[in-house]
Amino acid sequence: MVENTNTDALLSPFDMGGLTLKNRVVMSPMTRSRAGEVRLPNALMAEYYSQRSSAGLLITEATVISKQAIGWANTPGIYSDEQKEAWKIVVDAVHAKDTPIFLQLWHCGRASHSSFHEKQELPVAPSAIKLHGDPIHTPTGKQQHEKPRALEIDEIPAIVEDFRKAAERAKAAGFDGVELHAANGYLIDEFLQSKTNQRTDRYGGSLENRYRFLDEIVKATQTVWPSNRIGVHISPNGIYNDMGSTDYREMFLYVATQLDQYGLAYLHIVDGLLFGFHNHGPAMTLAEFREVFKGPLIGNCGYTKETAEAALKNHHADMISFGRPYISNPDLVERFANGWPLNPEADMKVWYSFDEVGYTDFPRYGNTG
Repeated sequence: MVENTNTDALLSPFDMGGLTLKNRVVMSPMTRSRAGEVRLPNALMAEYYSQRSSAGLLITEATVISKQAIGWANTPGIYSDEQKEAWKIVVDAVHAKDTPIFLQLWHCGRASHSSFHEKQELPVAPSAIKLHGDPIHTPTGKQQHEKPRALEIDEIPAIVEDFRKAAERAKAAGFDGVELHAANGYLIDEFLQSKTNQRTDRYGGSLENRYRFLDEIVKATQTVWPSNRIGVHISPNGIYNDMGSTDYREMFLYVATQLDQYGLAYLHIVDGLLFGFHNHGPAMTLAEFREVFKGPLIGNCGYTKETAEAALKNHHADMISFGRPYISNPDLVERFANGWPLNPEADMKVWYSFDEVGYTDFPRYGNTG
């Protein structure tokens, strides 16, 4: 590797709440479906993350916190001690490269299907509102989304506890922190947004009530991890999983303002529009969030090296996470540092191929295989 000698902000170190990052490039959490039907991390996953550990911070793929949380084929879990032990091989491989790694905690909510669940239980959600969109890939093939079952109020504390237990197992596995997946139309996001939350109890209606579920999860996680080892991921502009609410700006500025009091490791914001925009008004920007959230901000979705540099130099973000470029460029940081071209974007057909194809077989710069 040719040593970088420029002064790019993206490649400069960053102190994230006492955790020193060697650069401000973050590997975004991306579902890759290599954990098999048993949902156990494995040596192939360890190789994948190790290949990409020149990043300043790695955030794992979304990892389900319970069997009820499952909604995607062959994704890993963190709801059993066996899974906790299996994650250690991944953590150790990344730590061998002196890189911190956070585990993203996930509940799919209504973006699931009964065929994933024991006894064919319906997916759960804050309200019984069906997801309208493309069919979902299930263990029995493509299926139409089902109308979810609205959670009873007395069921909610058990899900909060599932997040806490998952955070506890993540700590025991050696992770450096956890990220709460409150984006992209999954359960926490469903509680936040008026489109999917039409409850009339203490978890619905007002901004405060819709935020309550996330707040309880943050507080539960704080009993395991210090605040500066907890991140939160939100997607205020997104339409993925049939999301987008008319009061999006009011809601997400409220969320950021409330989270600011906790001294979190970071707030991770899908501000890019690569996955579509709900168009209920102007897209929310990192600059808006900077006004109300004083801790570290991570920008995400569709960034190039140039746009990432601009966001950092304008002090709109402290770090930038990259998703798709990291699929086909395990040496993304080195390519940024040296001005080397990126590999072509990987074909979506191999994103979830269940094996090494389209996963660990992308060449580093200068190699042909």
